[in-house]
Amino acid sequence: MESLGVAFGLVVRFDAGLWAVIGLSLRVSLTAVLVATLIGAPLGAVLATRQFRGRQVLVVLSGAFMALPPVVVGLAVYLLLSRAGPLGPLGLLFTPSAMIIAQTVLILPIITALTLQAVAPVYRDYKGLFAAHDVAPLAALRIALWDARFGVATGISEVGAVQIVGGNIDGVTRVMTTTIALETSKGNLEFALALGLVLIVLALLVNLAILGLGRFGRRFEEARL
Repeated sequence: MESLGVAFGLVVRFDAGLWAVIGLSLRVSLTAVLVATLIGAPLGAVLATRQFRGRQVLVVLSGAFMALPPVVVGLAVYLLLSRAGPLGPLGLLFTPSAMIIAQTVLILPIITALTLQAVAPVYRDYKGLFAAHDVAPLAALRIALWDARFGVATGISEVGAVQIVGGNIDGVTRVMTTTIALETSKGNLEFALALGLVLIVLALLVNLAILGLGRFGRRFEEARL
């Protein structure tokens, strides 16, 4: 209980080291989600509304890559960004940018697959209406994606890829998950507990937001009908 009290004190006193780690974690995760959404949401909508050669391959890959182990992704990005890799000259290895790339790779297939699953039934319902009114394909895609917006809710992934690619450098690439593991191994349980408390609160807030968005979406659809 004493350790828990000290951990709570670190959080409420806004300990500089603690909140630096939290800030970096949020920046990396939110940036990765934003980038993955900008790519994955349109791609998922295209897969849901259009038929073209290679579509089925992309559908299968988006579903299969949802189960990509974070450590494998981290290793692949590490090799890509290492000095001997094709992007080595950019000097991105062991930087927050490398962590964002790794998380984007992890999140992208999830967002693509979720968007596909959300948009496909909406497009099927509207397909006859689109054909009757001769709606352009791009306009039909935008309409279906907009109407399915409440179903496109995504999660954030942050584990092995951050540890491998980020390098866990103090003040540069150290985020919550890696710091919890490091501080626990060093015996600094109070600091690790403080980060754990913040991580739990963030997880609860994200899940509450998704739950609220889903309920709002259902009520919106019911009111429209």
